Amino acid sequence: MKRRIDRFLLEWKDDRERRVLLIRGARQVGKTYSVRQLGSSFDHFLEVNFEEEPDVHTFFGRSLNPDGICEKLSAYYRTPITQGRTLLFLDEIQACPRALSSLRFFHEKTPNLHMVAAGSLLEFALEEIPSHGVGRIQTLFMYPMSFHEFAEALGERSLLDLLAGADADQPLEEPFHRRLVDYVRTYQLVGGMPAIVEAYVTYRDLNRCMRLLDSLRVSLHDDFAKYKQRSPVERLAEVFRAISYQAGGKFKYARVDSHSSSPSLKGALGLLIKAGLAYKVHHTSARGFPLGAQMDPMKFKVLPVDIGIHQRVLGLDMADHLVASEVDLVNKGSLAEVFVGLELIHNDSPHIEPALHYWHREARGSQAEVDYVIQRGGTIIPIEVKAGTTGKMRSMHLFIHERNTPRGIRLSLENFSRYGHIETMPLYAASRLADV
Repeated sequence: MKRRIDRFLLEWKDDRERRVLLIRGARQVGKTYSVRQLGSSFDHFLEVNFEEEPDVHTFFGRSLNPDGICEKLSAYYRTPITQGRTLLFLDEIQACPRALSSLRFFHEKTPNLHMVAAGSLLEFALEEIPSHGVGRIQTLFMYPMSFHEFAEALGERSLLDLLAGADADQPLEEPFHRRLVDYVRTYQLVGGMPAIVEAYVTYRDLNRCMRLLDSLRVSLHDDFAKYKQRSPVERLAEVFRAISYQAGGKFKYARVDSHSSSPSLKGALGLLIKAGLAYKVHHTSARGFPLGAQMDPMKFKVLPVDIGIHQRVLGLDMADHLVASEVDLVNKGSLAEVFVGLELIHNDSPHIEPALHYWHREARGSQAEVDYVIQRGGTIIPIEVKAGTTGKMRSMHLFIHERNTPRGIRLSLENFSRYGHIETMPLYAASRLADV
């Protein structure tokens, strides 16, 4: 399956000024698969998994000299490590902090060696290393598959090409529009975790995918035991569920567990975000740039890592979802708002951590909220995820008037259209928000 990050990996490979590459992301998002794909373009590929082969840790035990380490790894795996011809891949590197510390020396002493490190829970390991290689290591953030990647995995390259040429002046023809809407329904059930997508592509069996998603949820919960020195497992599980239950609204610790202290719940949420299992959507007043400088740290929403996992936590009825009306499909369980938020993350630059914002005014008798606010150049653009008509976009019109912004974007299941200063885009085109 093709991934968007593959292009960035090839750019890194050909960059003469490249540094050691560190790929960060939650478990099961496809980091290892993508690096192996890149490895096929080299004469030699050597993969080290520090969780599967703890004996290899000893090679990093004393000296962190790259020449000595490469000599031992080459002999152990019977694979040449030659600068310019070998891709050296250190996987699950968080399991060997000494290997993580060694990355800076590889950049300094073997600058022509293509070296990639990856792992989940890396943020916890990096905290233990005050100076792991600032300025010597390049980072790419990786996420589950986007809707575009999902559709391409289904063999819909031609349909996506048609979508690329569509806009408000030339909307998609109705049969193509309906097909993409149906794919949105399916994607909201399957999600973007590569193993689940691969199962759907192979078997086209949603029940099978639901069982796999449930197994994945269990494995993620099992992983919580790795954080138990930082937060109780049951607290992490409570917050993980609450993220889906509260999606689409301001996250409130009191709604997680009224008997638990806010600091303990705040700590659990912070750990889940560090692990890549959740993303914050910060409130912003949106009165200038940058948006992050005007956020209220006490007001935020939280998105789950994957929409497929999200719907399993919610207990969404698959049969009802597949036959739901378009209005119900958009509004039920805040699926559409989660979908758009994750699309914003998946299609943003992988070189930076995600930073999403929303706007909410709490004035007596005049509350208003815009689901997402993005900055493009010198312009602030409000985004609403709605199923209604233009007459129901009071918050959008209010924001445009108060902030004197030239346009807004509404995401729905309607085809491309335009209503004055407001552009309507179908949900399946949410990836375009990266380039508006």
